[in-house]
Amino acid sequence: MKPHILFAALIAGALFAEGGSDMPMLNWMGREKATKATKDVVMKILREEESLGYGEATKDNILVHGDNLEALKALLPFYAGEVKCIYIDPPYNTGSAFEHYDDNLEHSTWLNMMYPRLKLLREFMREDGSIWISIDDREGAYLRVICDEIFGRQNFVSNISWQRTYSTRNDAKGIVNEVEHILVYSKREGWQPKKLARTEEMDDKYKNPDNDVESWKSTDASAPGAATHQGMVYAIQNPITGTLIYPPSGRCWSYDQSTMLSLMNGWAEYELKDISDDSKRAEICGVNVDDVRKNVNAIMLAKPLEESRKRAEELLKNGPWPKLYLMKKGKGGLARKTYLSDVGGAPPTNLFEYKDVGHTDEAKKEVLKVFDGQSPFATPKPERLIKRVLEIATDEGDLVMDSFLGSGTTAGVAHKMGRRWIGIEMGDHAKTHCAVRMKKVVDGEQGGISKAVKWNGGGGFRFYELGEPLLDERGQIAESIPYDVLAAHIWWQDTGTAWGASKGAKGTVLGVHDGVAYALLYNGILHDRSVNGGNVLTRQTLGVIEEDLGQAEYRKLVVYGEWNKLGEERLKDEKIEFRQTPYDMVTRR
Repeated sequence: MKPHILFAALIAGALFAEGGSDMPMLNWMGREKATKATKDVVMKILREEESLGYGEATKDNILVHGDNLEALKALLPFYAGEVKCIYIDPPYNTGSAFEHYDDNLEHSTWLNMMYPRLKLLREFMREDGSIWISIDDREGAYLRVICDEIFGRQNFVSNISWQRTYSTRNDAKGIVNEVEHILVYSKREGWQPKKLARTEEMDDKYKNPDNDVESWKSTDASAPGAATHQGMVYAIQNPITGTLIYPPSGRCWSYDQSTMLSLMNGWAEYELKDISDDSKRAEICGVNVDDVRKNVNAIMLAKPLEESRKRAEELLKNGPWPKLYLMKKGKGGLARKTYLSDVGGAPPTNLFEYKDVGHTDEAKKEVLKVFDGQSPFATPKPERLIKRVLEIATDEGDLVMDSFLGSGTTAGVAHKMGRRWIGIEMGDHAKTHCAVRMKKVVDGEQGGISKAVKWNGGGGFRFYELGEPLLDERGQIAESIPYDVLAAHIWWQDTGTAWGASKGAKGTVLGVHDGVAYALLYNGILHDRSVNGGNVLTRQTLGVIEEDLGQAEYRKLVVYGEWNKLGEERLKDEKIEFRQTPYDMVTRR
């Protein structure tokens, strides 16, 4: 490759490097720094701004103002592994200049921005969680490659096409771009989407021509796999014409023979009978006649054809027909009834049509209504689109996250649908628009999906600003850091999981994880701020820790504190590992 071409390829991020396995990895200018960026993010705390919160106090409905990389790092100790669905709509790198986002980044800069954020977002996902990322064609292919690397290629779920427009301009040049994409990845392989509620259009396909107890539609009575299910390949005699009905070539009957016999007895009286049709069955199975399974009986009429026909024609006229019914007014083959009540929801597809999930014009009108005729966002998403995502990926009460909150659509839809939510936005519109929108939602705002989900208001949210770093410029724990904040960071750093009361926290004890108990001696926990008091491991403070542990079972106790006054032998005998704050917090990062 010529030098000038190589340089251009590096800038464009078009080269691939082989990873540790056989999976290719995207290479771009700044990649090495981007892949390690999460470790270098300064750990900050969150400070609540009570004046900007609204409604009933809640733990999880939170709006965070600040750079989303720093905000994600600050939230991890409290929400790692807790989020069921992440939806993000990052800047697309289109070359446009948006008021609230820098959407005119160089390609490599865009990748450097996205990589560490996606890496942190993965740590928030529950084991049964998923992430949905809106993107267009400009960066979509590159995003797919870095997502394969971060989330695992085996965890790719779908590339959904959202039909973003409902009309095409006649003066448009080139190939008109009607769709945007939503890349979907799961935390673990085997993730399954929820089915969608059925529409009237779907249900209209179910009829009731035979006076059955409910509506049904015709489905195939056969299934693939004749060669491997030769015992389910045989003749069934038509009770009206007397002809023999076989499954199509390469297919077998859907049910086992005893079930098929039982269903056919609904038309007339049948019996199993050897009709010596091995050659016909071999033809359907695609094997030589010598290789076809032997002694497979046919389902044949047990009474004379005239007697059977009379009974079958009467049933055909009056109904209801058996679940295995005769097509073409009784003179054709077999099909089976599939009842509407047995179908359940509709499986989602990778095409989201505007008639089902809205379009860009609908989204802009929603924003205009929320913000009293002002349109501060150029590319909002319609509420119905986010509703579809949450219907597929979450249940009521699940936690949803959006770290590029924009106009607040994800938070608003999640709130209306009874989901808990976390929204992060860096611009001042976190206060001037997102918080304002969420106040209206709490008050019962009726735009978007409100009527569809019967939303009448309620709940509330808290507002947080990014605060000071956990460690000051001297590398010391800032005196303003509350106990629970430091406890959460230590717990997450050592266990990789979110900390809270559910982890068994009590007094000095943070909890037990994988057989290891963790305790923290820090200002205030023992109501003693002196260096030689509550923050130092002594016989007295060890006694308090043991009391707080109670009957908890563990193989080792890790104690964080400013100093240790116990001897090495005592620590060894008690199976205690002492870690000094803040030194061991920094070295273990």
